[in-house]
Amino acid sequence: MNGTALYERPAASASWRIALPHSAAAVPVARALVRTALAELEHGADSDTAELLTAELVANAVEHTTGDAPIELVVELLPSGCQVEVHDPDPAPPGNLTRPVDTEPDPWQEHGRGLLLIRALSSSCGHRPTGSGKAVWFRLPTVPPQRRPV
Repeated sequence: MNGTALYERPAASASWRIALPHSAAAVPVARALVRTALAELEHGADSDTAELLTAELVANAVEHTTGDAPIELVVELLPSGCQVEVHDPDPAPPGNLTRPVDTEPDPWQEHGRGLLLIRALSSSCGHRPTGSGKAVWFRLPTVPPQRRPV
């Protein structure tokens, strides 16, 4: 795991909150929102990584929760990076998000890598209970200007 899994909410310099449908259609919408948020403010967090990890969180929320209640996406741009949260109605914590598993994912299976990617590519990640379920989040740091892709 990278960083702490404890939940601490830094002050946001800009934030977006949107309700998404409880369907696979939510994934491209969430990716587009993250891409737009990071591009509009010329924010220094890695947009490609933010999009990938957001897609994983939203896909997990759609796949592993029941019902048709909307999923909520929260994107916060911070001076030190960005934080993305996905809220869903299931209070059960996501399995193995904040602790590594003993076995490697099966290379022939389509599933089983999302939480591994979030742990490996984020600076920190975790989950917390909410009044209507849970929020699962990750943070990415800003990338120094001299290291950003052109």
